Amino acid sequence: MTGNSPLLSVEGLTIDLPAQPGLVQDVSFEVGRGRSLALIGESGCGKTLTSMAILRLLPPGLTIAGGRIVFDGTDLLTCSPRELRAVRGGPVGVVFQEPMSSLDPTMTVGDQIAEARLLHLGERRSVALRRAEELLDRVGIPNAAQRVRSYPHELSGGMQQRVMIAAAIACDPKLVIADEPTTALDVTIQAEILGLLRDLQRDLDLAVLLVTHDLGVVADFCDDVVVMYAGHVVERASIDELFYSPGHPYSSALLASVPQSGSPRTRLAVIPGRVPPAGRFPAGCRFQPRCVHNRPEVCGRPQPDSVLAGAHRSRCGRVASGALTVEGVPRG
Repeated sequence: MTGNSPLLSVEGLTIDLPAQPGLVQDVSFEVGRGRSLALIGESGCGKTLTSMAILRLLPPGLTIAGGRIVFDGTDLLTCSPRELRAVRGGPVGVVFQEPMSSLDPTMTVGDQIAEARLLHLGERRSVALRRAEELLDRVGIPNAAQRVRSYPHELSGGMQQRVMIAAAIACDPKLVIADEPTTALDVTIQAEILGLLRDLQRDLDLAVLLVTHDLGVVADFCDDVVVMYAGHVVERASIDELFYSPGHPYSSALLASVPQSGSPRTRLAVIPGRVPPAGRFPAGCRFQPRCVHNRPEVCGRPQPDSVLAGAHRSRCGRVASGALTVEGVPRG
């Protein structure tokens, strides 16, 4: 593939449950080579399902009902199980949300990192373990020569997450999918993990798909953003477009709910209501019941994915028509 083509292209992805079609519906986005893109939204919006669908790792009962997922020129939805195994942990690395649920408690962390190189690169175990030690050192784990023989329960939460990152980059991937990589970590460790991911992205020319609900993380790390709500993509934007000129009321509401430094005693905005459960999505705009800008004559109809400017797209008919402008973060 040429350097101008996206590394990952998701087109019209739809995920169904047998009794709940359209759990995730018509999701499209691209991740450029060497770039970072965030999937953001509240819990229950479909972010993790979307990211796991890329490698066809959906929980039992969920099916991909439509769309295309093209990675480096290959449609992953047409791959055989054997071809998929060659992609998972090889050219695509994954950092899962809960390290203790993802790391094998019966294996040393060194063996778990080395396993990927044994499977994908065919290295001898001694060579793979030596590389595992180098990777532990690279991700900032002290005394890597000793820690390579540690078990997951012997490490702190922050160190476990570093092990997950080392495993994700073990086979020199082109793309890393990171699902809430800073969840349950204290603020200092969060900053260290984000700094590590940023350094690795720059040094290894990685593309990163970051799944998060934390707009502070997005601001510090990402180039582009996809905002999801109730299984729909409601906005696609660059980081500056999202923060300073958002194109959807939901994006604006998320921004307003983030505490602003230098603004003590300011009441935080709250988005009324909650994300509707699957199977009970509104017929029109899925955000309509919670939107303070709701106009039933417009919002009661399905909203098309409209171009605002360049690659900036929104699923809000009122914003797309110019009838509504929503607020972002004040510049300055």
